[in-house]
Amino acid sequence: MRTVRTAVRVTGVVQGVGFRPFVYSLATGLGLTGLVGNDTDGVFAEVEGPRAAVEEFLHRIERDAPPLARIEKVTIWAMNPARSEQFFVIVASESSGPRRTLVSADTATCADCLRELEDPADRRHNYPFINCTNCGPRFTIVRDVPYDRPLTTMAPFAMCDRCAAEYHDPADRRFHAQPVCCSACGPRLTLDGSGKDPIEAAAALLRNGKILAIKGLGGYHLAADAAAGLAVTELRSRKHREDKPFAVMAAGLAAARELAEIDDAAAALLTSPARPIVLLPRHQGAAVAQATAPGNRQLGIMLPYTPLHHLLLAATTHPIVLTSGNVSDEPIVYRDDEAKERLGSIAGAFLTHDRAIHVRTDDSVARTFRGRPVLLRRSRGYVPEPLTVTAGFPRPVLACGAELKNTFCLAQGRHAFVSHHVGDLENAETLRSFTEGIAHFRRLFDIEPRVIAHDLHPEYLSTKYALDLADADPRLDLRGVQHHHAHIASCLADNGQSGPVIGVAFDGTGYGPDGTIWGGEFLVADLAGYERGGHLAPVPMPGGAAAIRQPWRMAAAYLGDTAETVARRHPDQWAAVTAMAAKGVNSPLTSSAGRLFDAAAALLGVRDAINYEGQAAVELEQLADPAELEAYPAGLDDGQGPFQAHGADLLHALLEDRTSGVPAPLIAARFHHGVAALIEAGCLRLRESHGLGTVALSGGVFQNLLLLTATVTRLEARGFRVLLHSRVPCNDGGISLGQAVVAASRS
Repeated sequence: MRTVRTAVRVTGVVQGVGFRPFVYSLATGLGLTGLVGNDTDGVFAEVEGPRAAVEEFLHRIERDAPPLARIEKVTIWAMNPARSEQFFVIVASESSGPRRTLVSADTATCADCLRELEDPADRRHNYPFINCTNCGPRFTIVRDVPYDRPLTTMAPFAMCDRCAAEYHDPADRRFHAQPVCCSACGPRLTLDGSGKDPIEAAAALLRNGKILAIKGLGGYHLAADAAAGLAVTELRSRKHREDKPFAVMAAGLAAARELAEIDDAAAALLTSPARPIVLLPRHQGAAVAQATAPGNRQLGIMLPYTPLHHLLLAATTHPIVLTSGNVSDEPIVYRDDEAKERLGSIAGAFLTHDRAIHVRTDDSVARTFRGRPVLLRRSRGYVPEPLTVTAGFPRPVLACGAELKNTFCLAQGRHAFVSHHVGDLENAETLRSFTEGIAHFRRLFDIEPRVIAHDLHPEYLSTKYALDLADADPRLDLRGVQHHHAHIASCLADNGQSGPVIGVAFDGTGYGPDGTIWGGEFLVADLAGYERGGHLAPVPMPGGAAAIRQPWRMAAAYLGDTAETVARRHPDQWAAVTAMAAKGVNSPLTSSAGRLFDAAAALLGVRDAINYEGQAAVELEQLADPAELEAYPAGLDDGQGPFQAHGADLLHALLEDRTSGVPAPLIAARFHHGVAALIEAGCLRLRESHGLGTVALSGGVFQNLLLLTATVTRLEARGFRVLLHSRVPCNDGGISLGQAVVAASRS
């Protein structure tokens, strides 16, 4: 048969996922000679042999790729046969040239490694850092590309002879697995330097009601027995996290099912390689302390994703609270010296190890909606794998994101690299995490941005960072992007669409170009631009930011002295606050849907002051009776220009029911359905005027599952096609992607 030689170039997530050993095994199994290697573009190969065997190789390289590989493109071209080759070999990595390779996300321990972990006869039995080509740390240990051991935080750990033999054996599962190690040569686990078995000692501490700091993949966690009310309450006190729910880690799917309702879609998400925290309906009798998720019908549950977690959960025998290792409002701690300093007053002991974390990365948070996964926080397990944007980026873009739930986005070619969750840019430590993260992404993906996108709010630290970059380099093209346009553009990019659509952007706050605070917006938008088709009628925010922290002020702004029950709870401040609102003194106007929910929560006596962002709305949703479908009515103005939707109508109806003695759960549900009906009416108005039949829903308010379900149901019943987020959050964590695609569309 005729001998041919073919060059192959594979791009995508193909490094650190066992692609070279896969190619090696495939080629040798087909009797081909040639080579395979890594470079800054991805994987390159040359295969030589009978034409039929080469064609079979090219067919199977995509069909049978390793489970963690994400192939974007396979390019082939003919070469002259070498003929003198006798073998197929893996060649040394090439690190020169522009970097265009992709880096895999950290991946949960695979089934093969778990079997070894549990096997007393295996040499890695109970070794808490077991991994292979198909699992283990990736993004959090990578310092540079190409992804080879010397460029990871595993570099200090020289492989022992047995690990080296596995690493170099093409038939072994650990062939070229960069973090490969064992107890003889790899990282070691310690519990405050004691000589005891660290896992058993840590489990005993948890069972005895102690709080533990645990070094994980992307940073430190704080842990406590989930059923120990005193321990969980004490953790809240020390961490200064009064009410926000804690996540719970269960040993496996069966243990998780004892805590919450889990359908097939949720089970698939829980057990996926990303292992996010999944929000699930909790069982009424779930064996977790009330302080774990106070007043919440849902639990955030995750399953173990490292060998250390598997060993610890097996030793403790029941679920544990596992929350980010930080003090409230600070980023997760990931350096050992900082952990002792910042968490020493919270944790009674430290379960740690000597493998460095290069990039701090929080746990991801997700839920399912109508059987598909929806990300609420995109971080560990998903980042830094890119989103492919059909329209592409003519010039490299850095989008700096928003103030709250910040992410940044670096984009080039067809790839948008949305960062891990950075957090709220409100202190120096988080800003440092933001700037360090951008520097790392720029280096990792070799992106030199020429366009800088930012929010319009002049006081956001992300905006100031963008302006400083432009001041330092006048060649940079600075692009301000309106907050709610970025929300809708993010939803479009998430769905591979370009618009135009009716965009409903409902959130807490966003800087409007008219100088007011937007947040209840009906836009007619595509990627390049938008017009404001309608919005919630503006109301004053008495005291500005104080009205966000104290929702009762929004009840005063909306209804004034009509809100008698709220007034009676705040007799010393009521007159001053209502006067402030009436006169517009220190009371910026807002169309925010988040503030409308705050007013409703205060009127129902749910929450007058919050301890975390969106708390009043979260608790209002939890109060609502899911069986109630009645909706309060709200009117739309027919004036010139953008219509105004009267959220106050919903509050008047709420107050009337409250006065009549209607149970609060029914009132809360009717308010939610009233907001959904208001959205429906606004979209019908814009369909009539603009002829658009697709609606994109974005903004943090749509994290509210009751509102989202009611809104989508109404819109679909009216014949609308509805676009929702899935791959990036609908909250401000998705803003950077929206900024990037808007900036690119204007290039």
